[in-house]
Amino acid sequence: MEMKKLSMDDMKGSFLVKGTTAWYLNTLRRLIINNVPTLAIEDVTFIENSSALYDEIIAHRLGLVPLVTDETYVDQEKCKCKGAGCAHCTLQFTLNKIGPCTVYAEDLVSKDPKVKAVYPKMPIVKLLEGQSLKIEAVAVMSHGKDHIKHTPGLFYYQQYPTFKIKEHKNAKKCVDVCPKKILELKGNKLKVVDETKCNLCMACVDECPEAIEVKGSETDFIVNVESWGQLTVKQILTEAVRVFDDELDDLAQEVNKIK
Repeated sequence: MEMKKLSMDDMKGSFLVKGTTAWYLNTLRRLIINNVPTLAIEDVTFIENSSALYDEIIAHRLGLVPLVTDETYVDQEKCKCKGAGCAHCTLQFTLNKIGPCTVYAEDLVSKDPKVKAVYPKMPIVKLLEGQSLKIEAVAVMSHGKDHIKHTPGLFYYQQYPTFKIKEHKNAKKCVDVCPKKILELKGNKLKVVDETKCNLCMACVDECPEAIEVKGSETDFIVNVESWGQLTVKQILTEAVRVFDDELDDLAQEVNKIK
């Protein structure tokens, strides 16, 4: 397998992966959705809430606030406290606001300064004159298989396109119809400018099948990872691979027990 970075920052990455299969990438996708742990608010205690929203609605909104996840925290499922909750797998937050104002995610005060809201200006509730909101909350380290709020981002892929180009008098039609503008005409022959931007829509093939053939590779893929901010793209991929290795090790141990 070969992996080439096309573009990447902390929030989004695009890669060309050669010599793999769709099932392998789909396994990685499912691991990222279900098994890569992140911090998210689980329990909210309302000390005072005179806003227009019910406690349950505010608690739901707080639970969906993405939190920057420090890797020193441990998955609650595997923590030594056995799920009871401790400083290694949980984190306390407080919030105390008096109106008139809009309560934002940045108003959550964490006991750990490294953990904060990914999007500070995410609105929670609007308080009018005389209204107030005071809460205590606990965030836990868990997975998307328990609740989607713990999923760190998106993972999707497409087959890498391969082109077979022929000279044809109607080749310019292919250039005009391509929505991604990856084709250009040199003389009477088509040229692919950037095949990584092709989304296999087949508009060019439908317009002028005599001039071009486009197919998706069965072994090469363009992979995209989009983080929701709790972890960086590299952290997400690294953790997904680690989880995969651990699960394979567990399976190998069970297989070895068979006599």
